[in-house]
Amino acid sequence: MKFIWFDSILKVKQEQSFYRKYETNRVAVILSSIHGHRIGGMEYGMNQKMTASTTWEEIGISNDFMFGKVMQQPELCRGLLQRILPDLQIDRIEYPEAQKGIRADVDAKSVRLDVYIKDGKGTVYDIEMQVTDTGELPKRTRYYQSLIDLQLIDKGEAYRKLKPSYIIFICPFDLFEQGRHIYTFVNTCQEDGKTLLEDGTTKIFLNTDSDMDDVSESLRAFLDYVAGKRPEDDFVNRLEEAVREARKNREWRHEYMTLLMRDQENIEKGIEKGKIEGRAEEIIETGYEYGLTEEAILERLQRKLDMSLQTAKEYLKKFRKQTV
Repeated sequence: MKFIWFDSILKVKQEQSFYRKYETNRVAVILSSIHGHRIGGMEYGMNQKMTASTTWEEIGISNDFMFGKVMQQPELCRGLLQRILPDLQIDRIEYPEAQKGIRADVDAKSVRLDVYIKDGKGTVYDIEMQVTDTGELPKRTRYYQSLIDLQLIDKGEAYRKLKPSYIIFICPFDLFEQGRHIYTFVNTCQEDGKTLLEDGTTKIFLNTDSDMDDVSESLRAFLDYVAGKRPEDDFVNRLEEAVREARKNREWRHEYMTLLMRDQENIEKGIEKGKIEGRAEEIIETGYEYGLTEEAILERLQRKLDMSLQTAKEYLKKFRKQTV
């Protein structure tokens, strides 16, 4: 009778808390996939709602898959860099490499860079089309920087061989809320505010949602184009033509749709995993609340969620600190 009463309480608590916490998360995950979720390395563009019927013909430059393909044209890539970094003399692009995958080792988190390129002097540029504020972009630039540096020198080589690098994020939102189109960061001494570390690294965040007169007309035109506007600008016209031509590429279309379907499968797996994890947490929380032993909690996890003893122990270890 005691166990029946406990199960009834547990069921009520799960229904109340699970749907409140985890169905909300489920909606958040789905909305994330619709509004800017990365798709196999892609990120769906601003003002473009992703649905099952979304076609290749509907995406534009703000879709990071399309952006990467268009930037495979060296002249367009060089033209964009010159607008972002007008003080640099970029004579040529050695090789544009779209959606470059980098992984430090088998246990490290892998990343896929939208556009990874070098100029004739060996300077490295990573350009990312980022439509969603994930709340971790500054930390992501730190991680990207470390992985890029690992690609630039081999074991035993001198650090002086590290070439300058630029990590550039193009965003439809103002990450730092200062109203600027551009935020440029280099490592500087905090004590005097002017002594540079000169480690050769630069991070740049571009914001399309600004009215400040702080960038050149050519860069402003590009940012307006990314935001969905159609300014009168020769470079923008060339980009738009490149997008139209890219849409005719059947191989790219197939690649895009394959990645789209693969990502949707991963989202569905994540939702199911979240449901199980949510139920496990409720079972553990309620078990502790009503004074059950850990052996009894483990037994209930196995029986109610049809999981192995080892998996049940992992969940108990994960949520023990949060509940005890």
